Amino acid sequence: MDVDWSALPSPVDDGGARHLTGAALPDVALSATDGSIVSLARLTGRTVVFVYPMTGRPGIALPEGWDQIPGARGCTPQTCAFRDIYVELKEAGAAHVYGFSTQDFAYQQELAERLHLPFPLLSDSDLEFSSAARLPMMTVENMTLAKRLALIIDDGMVSHVFYPVFPPDRNAGDVLSWLQSNRRSQ
Repeated sequence: MDVDWSALPSPVDDGGARHLTGAALPDVALSATDGSIVSLARLTGRTVVFVYPMTGRPGIALPEGWDQIPGARGCTPQTCAFRDIYVELKEAGAAHVYGFSTQDFAYQQELAERLHLPFPLLSDSDLEFSSAARLPMMTVENMTLAKRLALIIDDGMVSHVFYPVFPPDRNAGDVLSWLQSNRRSQ
């Protein structure tokens, strides 16, 4: 899927993620598409979490005007980019890699299967984690969605934040470059 990112509005840094660097994450249980329950606050080692608003689904229309919302378009390209370099992310020190959105578990499960993802997706459909962590959010057609970002988490603490993320398909490569330049000592 080739997207002309220059034809889409890019997001601006609204300061919505500034508080996250150095923050301890809330201990909230999230359902993962591999059947596990994950608390990002309790994971040991380095964790990569890429956050996206919502993915499309074949045969279901996206919200009206979706492409005109800065930073909304590109969830599937972002997810596929992380899928395609998953092994390199692990080799660069990521003990865990997750995708994250406020979409419900069934929606996430369908996406994980359709895209053959090697990592789980996390669902925060009740917004408990998003609210507690004060993630930057947006409302579209009565849906509360997370704005796109990526987190590097070391033992439950946020070490680095990528925000805003644009274009989304380059986020995985940016995360990989950061991991390679900021290796943790074992």
